[in-house]
Amino acid sequence: MVRSVREVFDEGQAAGRLRVRFAAWRWATGTGLVPAADAGRGLWSRAVVEAADPEQVRAALRGIEAGVAADRLTEALGVPLPILRPRVTAAAVGHLVKAGLLVYLGGEPQFPDVHPDQVAALCRRRDLPALLDRHVPLGPDQAAVRLGVRRTDCNQVVRLGWLAPIGSVDIDYKHHGGVTTVPLYDAQDVALLEVVRPSVDWRAVRTARAGRRSPLAGLNAVAPGGDRVFLAEVARIARMGRAAVVNWRRRHPDFPDPVAGTDVHPQFDRRAVVAWLLASARTTGACCAGSPAWSPICWSPRTPTPTSSSWPGAASR
Repeated sequence: MVRSVREVFDEGQAAGRLRVRFAAWRWATGTGLVPAADAGRGLWSRAVVEAADPEQVRAALRGIEAGVAADRLTEALGVPLPILRPRVTAAAVGHLVKAGLLVYLGGEPQFPDVHPDQVAALCRRRDLPALLDRHVPLGPDQAAVRLGVRRTDCNQVVRLGWLAPIGSVDIDYKHHGGVTTVPLYDAQDVALLEVVRPSVDWRAVRTARAGRRSPLAGLNAVAPGGDRVFLAEVARIARMGRAAVVNWRRRHPDFPDPVAGTDVHPQFDRRAVVAWLLASARTTGACCAGSPAWSPICWSPRTPTPTSSSWPGAASR
């Protein structure tokens, strides 16, 4: 019986033929160390596979653990770490992989190994703070740091309905209470709170001393569907005059429709208005420059987020 010889290899088969890690083959093909697929989409001929040097393929993959990558990203934010900016965690690296900004090279999906060259390039990006805000959710303690308030004040923000969890994660505290479910919050929502709630005396909230009652404790929670604003409040959010907002409403058909009020004094859904202002680049968070070391998100949905598709070995896991 004649044994057939494989002439075409996919990624896994090619890695197995060379006895290298799957991620190493993927990275080598992306960097050009190994020629691009020549036998179809994601397929290589026997000649290409056997011509590859296994030692070079292995050497090309220099993965680092998520914790190491997180430390490098934190350092890139500034030393000492800027006010209102929490440290980057190993879990944040996992979110950056999910966003396509880093390539998964192995390890636990939540705390993946990544390539140091990609991490270094990410560290050099001027929009690194904005990328972290856009793609990495925050736990309660991190959200408090990002907002520049005490944890108790952050709890009040949640109670008021100004901030809602977008997910959760189970953390095992071992001998300190076992497994605890911790809510996660959108970092952009946290970063924009001062913009979205201009009537709040955020300076008073930030300077409240430990043990003192939160300045937010006396405020009433927002009823579901009841977070509405008048045109004057929209103007304050946008840091423009009321006349400018009236003009936007008249000239732009996509401006949100009123949800309550009267023809003279219409009321609008706050989230819809803020989404419109961001989408039309009429507010970015820069109006919070008065806050100490404020780091605005400064992004517009019109600007696409660069992904790791432009990186070697960027094929999805």
